[in-house]
Amino acid sequence: MHKTVFKTFILVFSLSISCYSQEVSSLWQGHFSYNNIVDVVKGENKIYAAAENAVFEYNVLTSELNTISTVEGLSGEEITTIYYSDVYQYLLIGYETGLIDVYSETDESVLTVVDIIEKQNIPPTNKRINHFYEHEGLIYISTDYGISVYSLDGLEFGDTYFLGNGGSQITVNQVSILNNEIYAACLNSNGIKKADLNNPNLIDFMQWQTVIDGDYYTMSTINNRVYSVRSNRALYQIDGASISVLFSLPLLPLDAELTDSNLIFSTSNTVYVYNENIQLINSFQPTADFNTNFTSAVVLDEFIYIGTEDFGVLSTQITDNSSYIDIKPNGPLFNSAYRVNTDSETVWVSYGDYSASINPDPLRSRGLSYFKNEEWENIPFDSVLGARNLSEISVNPFNFNQVFISAVNDGILEINDFEPTVLYNQDNSGLESLFNPSVPNTVSIRVTDSEFDTNGLLWSVTSRVDRALKSYDPNTGNWQGYSFSSLIENPLLDEIGFFEIEIDNNGTKWIGSYSNGLLAYNENIATDPLRNISTEAQNILPFTRFTALALDDRNQLWIGTTKGLRVLFNTSGFYDDPNPSLNQIIILEDGIPKELLEGQSITDIEVDGSNNKWVATVDSGAFYFSSDGQNTIYHFTADNSPLPSNRINDIALDPNNGFVYIATTRGLMSFKAGGSKPEDTLENAFVYPNPVRPEYNILGFTDLNDINKGVKVSGLTDRVNIKITDIEGNLVAEAQSNVNQRSSNVNYNFAIDGGTAIWNGKNLANSVVRSGVYLIMISDLDSFETKVLKVLIVR
Repeated sequence: MHKTVFKTFILVFSLSISCYSQEVSSLWQGHFSYNNIVDVVKGENKIYAAAENAVFEYNVLTSELNTISTVEGLSGEEITTIYYSDVYQYLLIGYETGLIDVYSETDESVLTVVDIIEKQNIPPTNKRINHFYEHEGLIYISTDYGISVYSLDGLEFGDTYFLGNGGSQITVNQVSILNNEIYAACLNSNGIKKADLNNPNLIDFMQWQTVIDGDYYTMSTINNRVYSVRSNRALYQIDGASISVLFSLPLLPLDAELTDSNLIFSTSNTVYVYNENIQLINSFQPTADFNTNFTSAVVLDEFIYIGTEDFGVLSTQITDNSSYIDIKPNGPLFNSAYRVNTDSETVWVSYGDYSASINPDPLRSRGLSYFKNEEWENIPFDSVLGARNLSEISVNPFNFNQVFISAVNDGILEINDFEPTVLYNQDNSGLESLFNPSVPNTVSIRVTDSEFDTNGLLWSVTSRVDRALKSYDPNTGNWQGYSFSSLIENPLLDEIGFFEIEIDNNGTKWIGSYSNGLLAYNENIATDPLRNISTEAQNILPFTRFTALALDDRNQLWIGTTKGLRVLFNTSGFYDDPNPSLNQIIILEDGIPKELLEGQSITDIEVDGSNNKWVATVDSGAFYFSSDGQNTIYHFTADNSPLPSNRINDIALDPNNGFVYIATTRGLMSFKAGGSKPEDTLENAFVYPNPVRPEYNILGFTDLNDINKGVKVSGLTDRVNIKITDIEGNLVAEAQSNVNQRSSNVNYNFAIDGGTAIWNGKNLANSVVRSGVYLIMISDLDSFETKVLKVLIVR
């Protein structure tokens, strides 16, 4: 549940909240990585661990894991710190942007607080949330501008303290309170500052006293003393007017926590646990099995829980520092999913992006992830044969256990039965490295995309080489190269590279380029097999990069560019057309003609079983359009959906279950759209749920796009007519492919989306049907194949 509240406060801030419908969020699933932990805190018999932009809770008594992500209402921004209030049972989540989420453990709701983000007199670079400290129902928020006070009783802001000279904004890392005095650890030579909480005028910087100069990173109170670590790694003890140095840590702490009368300092390679007298109880280091960096730690019931960069949370008894167990929800390696593929029953994800100029910079030494049988499995980088910047994924349609992944610097990686087996490069294949005369020893094989044709050949494109187009036969091991020299004279200088390749029914390879527009290559054309569309007269905007291609069911080529959308309607007649050109999609917006996605930078286009289009953009989220682009069915953004980012890298459609996988820069999401790819025959057609019981509560709704509701018929062919009758033969509902579509503005009771139909349980009189057995009679309009199904409805 995502709770919305609107209040106005006179003192400092105003609160505004954005939210999305719980009905829509129920169709989403988050696939976040929980390997890299930012912060760990304790609750009652549980710990909370914050990953990059999601949180999980772990019950230490039952070992149960629960996740809290954008699906539950979190913002998806970069988390910097978390805090749990035992008294109020709130989990506070602070972000790099200054955003704060308040998660209620009692009703599992999220309150999003945007006050700091919207404060105009605080620069965006100063809004980072560094730490939360609770005292008498108030949260003291340490930030890069100072300190703000937030009431947990009223969920509202109080005063804000700018502590620098003249009331300037300075970075406060942590605060703590002792004897009704607040102590603040400040950076940039602002030292430790303190003030009396009884002073009603703390917004005046002059009411704050500088205890000691320097840069201070932590602030903790235990056993009636204050402790703080300075930039020289020395631990300072403040006891009344006395200030002393106890010892120095080998490294600056990344985190300081006070739990169960223990003071805990976490450095990148060691966690130190001290008792209330600052005597070392134990220290913890990474082991051979868990070779990683530490980030934070907390103690609960004689166990320590350590946040790491690679293994989630490690746990062991406080007396044992030799062995750990790892605690984390199942998930992929990273959140920065770059490419996703669902062509088989396995969802594959890669993380190797490249620059806008198709340069593998920085080099990404990352592995791969795959989702199979509802579990994520990860292939680490040390298992991928040194392949860096792993990007586009191609599954062999004749052998789903064989997968090829382009490595934008190193060639093509082949995986068999989920094991990397061969890295194809310039030495063992037909692939070529670019040749730069100024740097003659450079090896860079910039394979950006690959695609299988209907004959089982793998076609790939390599940037900045003469034979940019390659074919590979996995059965024979034969490679063949095709030159672009008739169009691109100097492959190093005349073309930056290629983004995507798509193969149509005629065997034409359509290729989106950086500098030379849309390319077409068909080796079966005897004369001039290579052509392109690249001029403004052909309806191409100047300096446009062709970044995304998709062929729809009508063999029309939908083209995404850095400046908008284009369509090549006549792909079959392309080679016969002396002057082919592209077209815009013109829609009416409030009666005014407008170009669809004008000016949008498009990263991917996918076509579903109903010939509708999913379009990914650089900064405007994901769009779902009707087959002709005239109707926007969905437009998902970070503001109106669980998407953690508006920057969409890739989209993939699972034809088996209707899930749409959306890869963003901050995590992978799946949306249960509900459609499916049409089958060749009706042999496997079935209806579900069956029987329809009252507790399902799926009948009578009006929105056929909610696939969680309604009676579904799956396994349909491309063109069917379906009639539903009662047992006496009375017509109850009827639908036909490409006529009764879910995406239509018409409020159908029965509609078909590709290989799946959905019925809301209403009859022709728009009333929910009575209990009984209903016949579903399916007729293929092309092959005349028929099938009859039965469904029992119990109300």
